[in-house]
Amino acid sequence: MTDALFSGDAYMTRCTSRVLESGPEGLVLDRTVFYPLGGGQPGDRGVLEWDDQSAQVIDTRRRRDDGAIVHRQADDGWLPPVGTEVTARIDWDLRYRHMRMHTCLHLLGAVLKFPVTGGNISAEKSRLDFDMAEAVDKDAVSIELNVLIQAGHAVESRLIDEQDLDPQLIRTMSVKPPSGVGRIRLLDIAGIDLQPCGGTHVRCTDEIGRAEVVKIESKGRRNRRVHVVLADVAD
Repeated sequence: MTDALFSGDAYMTRCTSRVLESGPEGLVLDRTVFYPLGGGQPGDRGVLEWDDQSAQVIDTRRRRDDGAIVHRQADDGWLPPVGTEVTARIDWDLRYRHMRMHTCLHLLGAVLKFPVTGGNISAEKSRLDFDMAEAVDKDAVSIELNVLIQAGHAVESRLIDEQDLDPQLIRTMSVKPPSGVGRIRLLDIAGIDLQPCGGTHVRCTDEIGRAEVVKIESKGRRNRRVHVVLADVAD
C-alpha cells in the first residue's frame, strides 16, 4: 500500500506523498520516509506539510491487518483530506540516533555470540537480551565493541527470496522474519554480521561513535540483559 522509501535509503529525510487515508487513527500515504515501529526500533516522528498547514507526527506504526504504515498525529492535529499532496519530513536527529544505536546492537551481537532473546532501541539507551548463563565483564565487552566500531566496516543491505533464507542466520529467538512476503531484507556487515533485519542502519560502523556497555544484569538462569549507550548522547 505504501512505498517504504526508508528501506532503500535510510538517509532520506523527506519526500512528497499523496494521502490515501485520513482519519482518527492517522494518515496513510502512498510513499513515506517514516520508519514504522518494529524489530525493537521506535517509529519515526516528524511533520507533514501541505499548503500553509502542517501536522505533527508523533508515532509511526504498521497496521496489523494489512501492513499499512500509519502516521499518527498529535491529538489536536489537523489532518489533510484524502488526495492531498504533502511533504513528509522526519525528525532526522532522532532517526540518526536510532540508526547508530541499531547498528551498534548488531555489533554487540557479533561480540557476544549467543542467541538473542529480546531487545529494545532508544535514542538514549538500548539493550539486547542474550541466552547465556555465564557472566561477562562489561568493560571487556565495551573494548571489543569499540574496536569493531572504529574499524569502519561497511554496512549494506540486500533483498533475497524468502525461500533462500538460511535459518541459521536468524539470531533472534523471540522475533522471526515475516513469512509469505516473498522477499527478505538482509543486513550485511561484511565478515562481522549477516542476518535478516528490516530496520534502518548507518552506512559505516565508524558513524556510530564511541559506545559503552553500562550495565549487564541477570534476568534469569540463562538470560543476561546488556545495556549500551552512545557516548555523545549520554553526555
